[in-house]
Amino acid sequence: MPHMSVYWLLFKQLLCTEDLKCQDLVAKLSGFYVCLVPLQVSMTASNMYHRSSRSLEKAPRRRQQDDSWSQVFRPPANESMEERTERMYRQQEAQRISREIDESIQESRKVLERKKKAIKVLLLGQSESGKSTMLKNFQLAFSPNHFSNERRIWKAVVQLNLIGSVKKLLAVLDLELNDTSRLSRPPSSRSGPMSPSSTPLTDNHRRIRLRLLPLLSMESNLTRQLLPEHYDPERSPEIRVRAGSGWKVTLERAVSVGSPPMDHAVNMRRPITSDGRNKDDPTTVLAACRDDIIALWQDSVVRGVLKKRGVRLESTPGFFLNDAARIADSGYEPTEADIVRARLRTFGVEEHRFLMENGSEWYIYDVGGSRNMRPQWIPYFDDVQAIIFLVPLAFNQVLEEDNKVNRLEDSIYLWKEVCANPLLARANVILFLNKMDILEETLAAGVRVETFVPSYGDSPNDVYHVTRCRPFQFRCLRSLLPFTYNITLIDFREKFRAYHKRLSPKPRAFFCHETSAIDTKATQAVLLVVREGILRHHLEKLNVI
Repeated sequence: MPHMSVYWLLFKQLLCTEDLKCQDLVAKLSGFYVCLVPLQVSMTASNMYHRSSRSLEKAPRRRQQDDSWSQVFRPPANESMEERTERMYRQQEAQRISREIDESIQESRKVLERKKKAIKVLLLGQSESGKSTMLKNFQLAFSPNHFSNERRIWKAVVQLNLIGSVKKLLAVLDLELNDTSRLSRPPSSRSGPMSPSSTPLTDNHRRIRLRLLPLLSMESNLTRQLLPEHYDPERSPEIRVRAGSGWKVTLERAVSVGSPPMDHAVNMRRPITSDGRNKDDPTTVLAACRDDIIALWQDSVVRGVLKKRGVRLESTPGFFLNDAARIADSGYEPTEADIVRARLRTFGVEEHRFLMENGSEWYIYDVGGSRNMRPQWIPYFDDVQAIIFLVPLAFNQVLEEDNKVNRLEDSIYLWKEVCANPLLARANVILFLNKMDILEETLAAGVRVETFVPSYGDSPNDVYHVTRCRPFQFRCLRSLLPFTYNITLIDFREKFRAYHKRLSPKPRAFFCHETSAIDTKATQAVLLVVREGILRHHLEKLNVI
């Protein structure tokens, strides 16, 4: 216990105050002090209190100035009415902010408690494996109203995807024309002429190309508004947005007035069409270029140039050239299938909350799959109930980040890492062999599996035999390096099952589905089965069933 002199000094300090609350405290301390010191001291203290109370109004000004509490709470001297009003406003504002902070803390605490009881699902896989498309299927299946409300936003994204495909098509034609012009230019010396032009492109193709050039500036303007402030089309030509960066708000604001997301002052200076649209509106520009887009894409000569150059636009994400007649129409409204197929590359982590009809709350996290984003997966492994791991069935494609690594090889490496992670020992790991449609189109286009799988031999080049054939050797593109890297695949499904069984920290069930994420009906049926399995596993962990 502190020395009595400490209480005595505190008591003397309180006697000098003029604050009523402090006077009440003095009165209480008088009784408390009687219990601590002999009766003579307590009587002295009581006498001092009464004497101080009688002479409190006549206390010297010096004592009042020494009182720190009075200095803090005393209004300024000679305060005017305006100053008092402003001071009271500041106090009320400070109290309001304090209440908001308290309410925010309470709300955050409630959210954390709610998340502890919710079901958490991670979407994992390499970049362009179909995670965002699968997430849109989740929204379509379990949150259709929210999905429908964003229809206008995705209309702009679909239009940008179509413009992007036209841009790629024009780039191939430019390459063809430039190569031809170098071969057919007139000689600059007395030597003989150079090789004649061999391009099948005609003057009509050149005219169509010139008429479609306004689309390129349209894509550049819209993308600059959609992307973060540091926009560099040379470094990152594909549309990429940061998760949660407000890009949907930007597009919503733009489409609500029927114009692209540009400054209002700039829009006011631009000409307007008869229907009230800005002439730089993507719907207006696409409608004006509709016939040229269709003619160029359906032209057999152009298809031949693409095949000669080894370009398959049909396999690229966000491909809508086959639907140009519908999308480039002035009255176009996106369908559910259009929204699911729309390509908008995100970086960062997206969190989506779903409230199921049975009242259960789900949180689904879409994390980036590029190599520089994978270290960010670990924090989301804690207390997760299920992982949906997507593997794109692209045996002839390489990673965008490293063109020496085959996509299938990288997926197997990631699968092994996920299965062996001890943090995920209690989580269900569900395998989606995705992009079956791309596999079918690749094989239908005549791409031979034996080109990448030498031991496949003369077996039929179809989906069934490719995915369920006898053991064969898969030659990764790494085999083109000085060392060889061969990996044995008995069957896609069985190979992943074997790694799952061998590397899992504890025995657990293996779930695998073959999907095409852009097939919304089939994918939703799969997701319903997956949801029931995850929910059952969650209830078993809680000992409910």
